Amino acid sequence: MFTGIVEELGEIVRSTETGDDSALVAIRGPLVTSDARHGDSIAVNGVCLTVVDVDGGVFTADVMGETLRRTALGALRPGDPVNLERAAALNSRLGGHLVQGHVDGVGEVVAREPAAQWETVRFRLPAGLARYVVEKGSITVDGVSLTVAEVGDDWFSVGLIPTTLKLTVLGTKRVGDPVNLEVDVLAKYVERLLGDRTGEGAR
Repeated sequence: MFTGIVEELGEIVRSTETGDDSALVAIRGPLVTSDARHGDSIAVNGVCLTVVDVDGGVFTADVMGETLRRTALGALRPGDPVNLERAAALNSRLGGHLVQGHVDGVGEVVAREPAAQWETVRFRLPAGLARYVVEKGSITVDGVSLTVAEVGDDWFSVGLIPTTLKLTVLGTKRVGDPVNLEVDVLAKYVERLLGDRTGEGAR
């Protein structure tokens, strides 16, 4: 479990194919590896990955074909920056919201509107996810916990403060770039529970 509060801006070191649809990815992150051990979880652009090895501030993780197909990790290349967050500790404050690190779909940056001290960014929503996104609700974009400013049938927008623009990959995302999206898990549970009560189940 994560909170969507990025701890460090890391970097892809290399990605090595280990089969027809899998890869071993090496990521530089001195902070998140400072206490990392084999088997620990680290979110990379919002995707929960399991640490295989740690060596000199670089950790490696296996990425399955399912993950490569359903997230934007497959588009990353050596040198690309990534948002990193270690799994949440039970004795720490929950600064963002409950984030599983299970990507629901890949969105896309469709517009950026700079302002004096912040920037409004609009993202395209994959089909089927809009029903889980509400104004003033929470959503995770590339591992960053954000508050939804506006939402439409196939899009939503957020406001990015200077800290987010400077310390996460969202500051450098361009129009057309893909992003990993995770909707609020509570919305999915509510839908399932209400569906069961009406006999319809989850759609």
